[in-house]
Amino acid sequence: MDVTRTTVPGRGTLHHLVTRRGQRFGVLVEDGGRRLLVHDPAEPDAPALGIPLDQDEADQVADLLHSRPVPDRLAELERRVREIAEAAR
Repeated sequence: MDVTRTTVPGRGTLHHLVTRRGQRFGVLVEDGGRRLLVHDPAEPDAPALGIPLDQDEADQVADLLHSRPVPDRLAELERRVREIAEAAR
């Protein structure tokens, strides 16, 4: 996935994402922390579709997009910390 970002004065940072298949979308991270999913058409003058997300909603979407559930990722991190601690003894 190709990701670029631009600053939107007075709004925040817009992350432009293009998938391997050429599908385009964006995530606007507003200065106040709110996220907005946006349709990022190939034609710059085309109207954009926006889906505003509150912070907790953005967190839920992020959890859905992870390839592994949070408890599984946490267990892996805990295992790595144990290994490092044991190796340091």
